Amino acid sequence: MTILPLAAVAASGAAFPRALESYADAEGAGLWSTLAGRVAAEPFNLVATVIFLLAILHTFFAGAIRNQAHVVEERHAAEQLARRRRRAEAKGESDRNRDGVPDEVSFLGQVLHFFGEIEVVFGLWAVVLGVAIAIYAGVDTAVGYVSGVNYTEPLFVFIIMAMAASRPVIALAEAGLRRIAALGGGTPFAWWTALLVLTPILGSLITEPAAMTVGALLLARQFYAYQPGARLRYATIGLLFVNISVGGTLTHFAAPPVLMVAGPWGWGLSHMALNFGWKAVVGILVATGLYAALFRRELRSLAARAPEAEGVSEAGRPPVPAWVTATHLGFLAWTVWAAHYPVLFIGGFLFFVAFLQATAHHQTRLDLRGPLLVGFFLAGLVIHGGLQGWWIAPVLSGLAPTALFWGATLLTAFNDNAAITYLATLVPGFSDAAKYAVVAGAVAGGGLTVIANAPNPAGLSILQRFFPEGFSPAKLAAAALLPTFVMAACFLML
Repeated sequence: MTILPLAAVAASGAAFPRALESYADAEGAGLWSTLAGRVAAEPFNLVATVIFLLAILHTFFAGAIRNQAHVVEERHAAEQLARRRRRAEAKGESDRNRDGVPDEVSFLGQVLHFFGEIEVVFGLWAVVLGVAIAIYAGVDTAVGYVSGVNYTEPLFVFIIMAMAASRPVIALAEAGLRRIAALGGGTPFAWWTALLVLTPILGSLITEPAAMTVGALLLARQFYAYQPGARLRYATIGLLFVNISVGGTLTHFAAPPVLMVAGPWGWGLSHMALNFGWKAVVGILVATGLYAALFRRELRSLAARAPEAEGVSEAGRPPVPAWVTATHLGFLAWTVWAAHYPVLFIGGFLFFVAFLQATAHHQTRLDLRGPLLVGFFLAGLVIHGGLQGWWIAPVLSGLAPTALFWGATLLTAFNDNAAITYLATLVPGFSDAAKYAVVAGAVAGGGLTVIANAPNPAGLSILQRFFPEGFSPAKLAAAALLPTFVMAACFLML
């Protein structure tokens, strides 16, 4: 089969997926009738959604797959060491290799590790989706669709996460938060409270992905390093995800779901602060206070424990010069300003990398593994999400404001909340009450799953090592329920 040039591919793939307004929905038809009619008109809708649901199921089994990978690797290492011993005995050599480290790795174990990484799940299933599109509509259409997806958000999150994780930014954030934590004695409990309250609110200025990166890195250093129990570990990450999701609503440019609607609906800074921001702050304070009360004994007991290596902070290290920190903040500001223009913020990132090299004695090593995995996760998610509008849009348009709020909250758990609000902008005749409900529901439910909010994969990639038993999406959802209901009450009742 001949593969068309890129420009021709884009043109040939322009009709895929089918435009939502092209469906001839029967007037007054119920939701199920509408969905059935859309599947009949475009059978691939059902295929794409089934593949998407399988990807979601995969995330729930990722922990079990990783555990199996460890089992396979340990068995492989034992078998290899036994073979080396037998060879040594056959040659009459000493037993000097008994404690040797096997030179070979288990291919199966590494494959299972890869399949067990939550960050790669949607990218893997995007490959399956691409093959399905190629079989159904041809290679040109598949290439046209994948190349035509807007990857601005994954690219932005990748770059802002890498910048926010740099030593000058983390050192500045830690110094400021240290003063706040000092008011509570500088204990892990004080750090926990300061990070879960202030960092999400800071996200309204530096964007939610950057706030997630800073918050997760400092929680790793100042809280998780003290080895809290499993319930508290999940409660903390669930609260972090929910607080970050709503914390960016004080402005119109920091939260991905708000970015999707700010332009089309004309929402500016004052609108967000008056209708969403102050309610989010109240919710953050109440939710954090409730968890502080529930886990107060364990939180206080952490001060008596010795932290792991993650507890090492900037204390005792040469300070970062102010001009270096200011330059880093300038790069962050440029990236936020150019968030909608990949050419500009990618170019800025290249200058940022050059600046890191020039000031290497004030920096730590630039680790791109985490940001790359998160970017891959989000890229896979937007590929899948672009084919889910056929069922999400009818669900949103057929609900009253209160039902729409809860519907958006639930849908957010199964799709990126920015995709939910974007699809809402395509629904004609949305009232102001409906607009408020869908955005409030989308941000309130942004902590229920890893895929619910774009910054969540960034936080998980940083904190996942503190869940050696394998991260459980079900336990995350359970931990995030209480703060989600608190946020819902604030948005609905205040």
